[in-house]
Amino acid sequence: MPKQIYLIDGSSYIYRAYHALTPLSNSRGFPTHAIYGVTNMILKILREKKPDYIAVVFDAKGPTFRHKESPTYKANRPTMPEDLSQQIPYIKKIIQALGITFLEKEGYEADDIIATLCKQFAHQDVEIVLVSGDKDLWQLLSSKTKLWDSMRDKILEERDILGKYKLPPSRLKEVMALTGDKIDNIPGVPKVGEKTAIKLIQEFGSLDNLLANIEKVKSRLLRENLLQYKNQVLTNLKLVSLDENVPLNLRLQHLSPQPIDRETLIKLFTELDFKKLLRELLPEPSLAEVKYECVLDKPTLNRMIERLKTKKSVALEVQTTERDPISSELVGISFCCEPGEAWYIPLKHFYLGVPSQLPLKEVLEGLREILEDGTFLKVGQEIKHTLLVLRRYGVELKGVYFDTMVAAYVLQPGQTSYNLEELAQTYLKVRKKSYKELVSKDRKPITFSQVPLEKAKNYACEKIDIILRLKHILAEKIEASSQKALFQNIELPLIPVLADMQWWGVKIDSNYLRRLSNIFSDRLRNLERRIFKLAGEEFNISSPAQLRHILFEKLKLPVIKKTRGKTGYSTDAEVLNSLAVIHPLPQEVINYRNLMKLKSGYIDALPKMVNPKTGRIHTSYNQTVTATGRLSSSEPNLQNIPTRGEDGKSIRCAFIPETGWLYLAADYSQIELRLLAHFSDDVALIEAFHRGEDIHSRTASEIFQVKPQLVTPDMRRQAKVINFGIIYGMSPYGLSKELGIDVATAKKYIEEYFARYPGVNEYIENSLNKARKNGYVETFFKHKRFIPQINSKNSILRKFAERVAINTPIQGTAAEIIKLAMIHLWQVIKERHLKTKMIMQVHDELIFELPPQEEQTLKSLVKDIMEGVVNLKVPLKVNIKIGKNWAEVS
Repeated sequence: MPKQIYLIDGSSYIYRAYHALTPLSNSRGFPTHAIYGVTNMILKILREKKPDYIAVVFDAKGPTFRHKESPTYKANRPTMPEDLSQQIPYIKKIIQALGITFLEKEGYEADDIIATLCKQFAHQDVEIVLVSGDKDLWQLLSSKTKLWDSMRDKILEERDILGKYKLPPSRLKEVMALTGDKIDNIPGVPKVGEKTAIKLIQEFGSLDNLLANIEKVKSRLLRENLLQYKNQVLTNLKLVSLDENVPLNLRLQHLSPQPIDRETLIKLFTELDFKKLLRELLPEPSLAEVKYECVLDKPTLNRMIERLKTKKSVALEVQTTERDPISSELVGISFCCEPGEAWYIPLKHFYLGVPSQLPLKEVLEGLREILEDGTFLKVGQEIKHTLLVLRRYGVELKGVYFDTMVAAYVLQPGQTSYNLEELAQTYLKVRKKSYKELVSKDRKPITFSQVPLEKAKNYACEKIDIILRLKHILAEKIEASSQKALFQNIELPLIPVLADMQWWGVKIDSNYLRRLSNIFSDRLRNLERRIFKLAGEEFNISSPAQLRHILFEKLKLPVIKKTRGKTGYSTDAEVLNSLAVIHPLPQEVINYRNLMKLKSGYIDALPKMVNPKTGRIHTSYNQTVTATGRLSSSEPNLQNIPTRGEDGKSIRCAFIPETGWLYLAADYSQIELRLLAHFSDDVALIEAFHRGEDIHSRTASEIFQVKPQLVTPDMRRQAKVINFGIIYGMSPYGLSKELGIDVATAKKYIEEYFARYPGVNEYIENSLNKARKNGYVETFFKHKRFIPQINSKNSILRKFAERVAINTPIQGTAAEIIKLAMIHLWQVIKERHLKTKMIMQVHDELIFELPPQEEQTLKSLVKDIMEGVVNLKVPLKVNIKIGKNWAEVS
């Protein structure tokens, strides 16, 4: 079998990757999607095809011989987008670092170089594979040359051209000479399309013969056009023919793949934030210079404990049977007090031939002194999990000092993940084995308890060793940053608060939810009947394809937009809302979808999440998910349960306190608008809040120019939308859609708002200018959010970044204020030995579960602490409600 040469049309693939992928950028806002697309394509070829010879060919800058032949050649082509031209040098550097030859020649196009190589190697025992989607290269196909469009994974050979056109590939340029090429601004013969051109070349055998025998063409109009444009056709042939004689001075062996330059690739992939590609290059941590020990007997345990006591701090980690800390079983504990020195204590490994392990109770009692000593500092990765697991076994972990996940989040909010694999990759430049890799045995997942001890020891010790090494790096970065106070005074003290909330959990009335599920099922069936009657037939309402058929083919409703892949018409919420104005069926589908979402997502799901031992759900509050600094909630997400409407209220009725106890909800009133007044220093806004005015009515009065007593509920509603829309950087178009008014009126409302509150307009401009200059914005407590797209050439990305720049300081500061309030309230509740439990945090609201006798005490505490937690230019106000379920206090 002959060896293969892969000649990649780099210029073609750069554009294809640029347009095919969603715009991407690294953490500094540098565009990367073309680089990423081309790099992945080349790596795929190297991995799957293992070419004997390979080259990537580019167009060179400047004019070619074709421009001399025709000054208008490619004159209509737009200039290369700036965010694409920026990426090309990186693509070339990566190609070189991958050990691949890249070729370009001044005065020639990439296709000419490819044609020259095809001619040069035609008589050698090699098969040439052209990697491109460009039809211009079809003329080069032969018995030894084929074309592979890697993006479509489609191969084109000489026989395919013969079968389709009944012409050899070399004649295709003659067809193109007749038809011209609009993309390259090559004018063809009028009335000659591809079919006509193919027939002419088939009939006369060649373009030369056609032009020599024009009088034999049967159509009079065609004869006249060919005679008139004969010279143009000859010029076209020169333009579309590929030059096979580019001076390259190249031998076949020059195209042999060379060893990759690993260090350069690591540097480039790190700079570009190509984490997945980087992971494949990084080495695993070496076990040669480390001391990892498995603790299987009492003397080793005692020796480890004595060694730990010589230190002021220790990194620790638990290994469990499952992710949920409330229900999982403890399998082992690992400790590390110095980089390279770690221990793993197996406790419940269970498999055939497993060595005997120390009794769990004996180990925990031996460790209790260290674990419960608040002066002995503890380091971990997501240490809340470790705290909760140990609490299940009667050990209260104290002295939480550093969390690598939280520290990394504080330094770089906005990343998609802060797992240990990514942190090790980013800060230590090593590839840590993932948990999934460890527990996947013969493609069947096992639990950690089934992992052999030697593997478990190396994994657990390596993990805790990495955590301690990361701690040293991240602590230095925190110390040198402006986020030190944020980390030490808010994020770290919040960890035990969130742990307590997760531990206590929330009681759910499962019987009530089962009854509610039946009610919702009846409502869904009634909705189905109405929808089928309006549609005139039964169909699967949840099927977009069947719904499309009903809406656009049967009912002939207007198409609003196509799906992203352009394969069909969209039936998303925006489309259905637009269609609901002209037909009742779309509104009923919206109602059906909303009801189904509530039933499946909450009513039916919540009872399944109740812990059978506690009778409660134990949602996890996460610190490292949102870029703004707000907490998120998962398993289940309590923050997404709807607050408005009877349906949302009916679900919230299922959240109940212990028998005889109460719920207390404390909600910050208009905190974001108060923060807008603080940050903007707007006199009118500040005065309004100090006077205790209804800010929405005040805004309505100002914008609609009526006396306060004449403000209608609808005016207030519109003013509320405007007030919050300003915070979120809403455009006139966005406001017009929200209020159902025309864009001109919406623009006028915004202008009126800024005329009445000029400080707000100034704040917005200042926020944008700072973001453009610094690349980030800050909250009151110096939480930084990096916004690299703020200076993007892509208007969609830039406008989104501008909205982020306006909103983040406000929303982030609101998050910090409620976090501080949570910490202070938690501390006071503990100090006073109250039975009250803080159980939920949802947006600007805190919910407590308390015995009736503590109601007045808690009301006073909550109001004083929440309203006095920070000094602003306007007062904070908290609304407090008492009730017997969540619905009553919402």
